[in-house]
Amino acid sequence: MLAEAKAAAVAAGLDAPERRPALVVGCDSVLELDGRALGKPADAAEAVRRWHSMRGRSGVLQTGHCVIDTRTGKRASATASTTVRFGNPSDAEVAAYVASGEPLHVAGAFTLDGRSAPFVDGIDGDPGNVIGLSLPLFRSLLAELDVQVTDLWV
Repeated sequence: MLAEAKAAAVAAGLDAPERRPALVVGCDSVLELDGRALGKPADAAEAVRRWHSMRGRSGVLQTGHCVIDTRTGKRASATASTTVRFGNPSDAEVAAYVASGEPLHVAGAFTLDGRSAPFVDGIDGDPGNVIGLSLPLFRSLLAELDVQVTDLWV
């Protein structure tokens, strides 16, 4: 729903008569851990608690994707899921990571392409999904809109 709302808000801002056709992409991620959806932590204390609970465990990063074709008004949406296996960073490493500020700006309080990458032992699924955009899913959503990903290569 948040991915759709983000895409719709951007598409609505393109409603000028002289606008060129566009494909608008919206994404939003949450980490599912113990059946709870975890977005961005509210503060540093929550980020520390979250990392302590994630250590040595696995969670599922779910990213909602929405693509809107402003030319036709059609939209396509879906969610991609990737299992993330967290390592066991020490208390000092968690404190240093949280002090960097990075986990306060990302779903699940971690990134696969940032400072917390060494604390992720592995993933099962699409790494792009964890970073924020699943390119295979994006290609499928484009196809639903009768757009080929190769059309974007120009």
